[in-house]
Amino acid sequence: MLELSYLRSNKAEAVERLSKRNLPAADLIEQVLLLDEKRRHAQQALDDHLAESNRISKEIGMLYKSGKAEEANALKEQVSHMKGDIKKLQEDEGHLQRELEQLLYTIPNTPHASVPTGTHADHNEVVREAGTKPDLSEAAQPHWELADKYGLIDFELGVKISGAGFPVYKNLGARLQRALINFFLDENRAAGYTEYQPPHFVNAASGFGTGQLPDKEGQMYHMQHDDLYAIPTAEVPITNFFREEIVNREDFPIRCTAYTPCFRREAGSYGKDVRGLNRLHQFDKVEIVNVTEPSASYALLDQMVQHVESLLQKLELPYRILRLCGGDMGFTSALTYDFEVWSAAQQKWLEVSSVSNFETYQSNRLKLRYRDEHGKTQLCHTLNGSALALPRIVAALLENHQGPEGIHIPKAIQAYTGFNIIT
Repeated sequence: MLELSYLRSNKAEAVERLSKRNLPAADLIEQVLLLDEKRRHAQQALDDHLAESNRISKEIGMLYKSGKAEEANALKEQVSHMKGDIKKLQEDEGHLQRELEQLLYTIPNTPHASVPTGTHADHNEVVREAGTKPDLSEAAQPHWELADKYGLIDFELGVKISGAGFPVYKNLGARLQRALINFFLDENRAAGYTEYQPPHFVNAASGFGTGQLPDKEGQMYHMQHDDLYAIPTAEVPITNFFREEIVNREDFPIRCTAYTPCFRREAGSYGKDVRGLNRLHQFDKVEIVNVTEPSASYALLDQMVQHVESLLQKLELPYRILRLCGGDMGFTSALTYDFEVWSAAQQKWLEVSSVSNFETYQSNRLKLRYRDEHGKTQLCHTLNGSALALPRIVAALLENHQGPEGIHIPKAIQAYTGFNIIT
C-alpha cells in the first residue's frame, strides 16, 4: 500500500500519478489524510495518558517509601480511573488504524512517470518487436489440434477428472513441459538467481502482503476450512519469505527463482480466447523475484526485461515488449512490461510474461526493510516477473515450429527434451 508519509508530503503528485489509472483520487486521498490525522491525535492522547500514568505510578512508589500511604492511596485511585481511559483510547486508536488500513488497501500503486496514460490494452506502448513471424502453409493447425494429432495433451481427460482449464500433458508433451521448466530454472540460476521450492498454498497474511488480497480475492481458490489460498503465482510465497524482516543491504539485489503450478479461477473468462492453452485454471510457471534498495530498482527492472527477452530469443519465438498503460496495469505495480509471443496459427499475440516494479507498495504491506548507510530503516523495493509462463509458450512453440515433417524443437532446449522433433 502507499506510504502515509508520501501522501502527507505529496498529495498533489499522488493524485496526478493516479489519474493515469483513470482514478479520480483527490477525495479518496483526502479521506486518508483526515483519518490519519484523527489516528495521530488519538495516538498522541494515548501516549500522554500512558506517560502520565507511568509518572504517577513512580510517584506512588516514592510516597510509600516515604511513609505517606494516604497520599499514595489517593493517587492509586486516580491511576485506576486512568486505566479505563487508557483502554478506551487504545480501542479508539486501534479502530482508526484498522479503518485507515482498509481505506489504503483500496488505493492502487501510483504509476511511474513513464507509464502511458490510457484506459485499456489498445493504449499500451510497444517498446520493441523482434523475431521473424513464420509464414505457415494453409494447412497449418492451432496448437490444440496439433496437441491432439501428436498425442501431446488430452484436454477431454482434464475435463473428465477436474473440469475445463485443467489439461493433462502426456508423452512428449509432458517431456516438453518438464524440459522447459528445467531450462528456465537453469537460465535463471546462471543469471544469479537462487532457486527455491516454496509452498503452493499460503495464508491470508501472505495474500495481503503482496496485494492479491483484497484486490484479487475472487480470482483465487480458497480452502475455507483451513483458510488457505492456492497460489496464483510463485511471487506470493517468495516475496513473503521477507515479510517483517530487516534484510542486509549488502545482500542486494536479493534474487530468487522458483517453479510452481499456479491456480487461477479466471472467473468471467469465456469464448474463443480460452481455447486450448490460451487460458487455464492450473498452469506451470517459473518466476523471478528481486528485492533491492530504491535507487537501484529501475536499473534492475531493465536487467529483468533483458533476461526474459533472452529466453524468448533462445526459444526462437517472435515477440514484442509492451509498456502497459495506467488502465491496463496491475493494482500493485508502478511500472509493468508485458511480453507477448506471436501465435502463427491463431494469428494473434499471446501474453507470456509480465515484469513489474512495485517500488515500496508491497514492502510497506510486508514491513520489509533494510538499514541505509546511516543505520536508518527504509522500505525495500520489490520486483517480479515470469521467466516464463508455460502454456502459451508451449502453444507458440507448437504452432510456430510446425512443418511437414513434424514440430521442430529449438536447439536451446533439445538437450532438455532429449528429442529435436515431434513426429
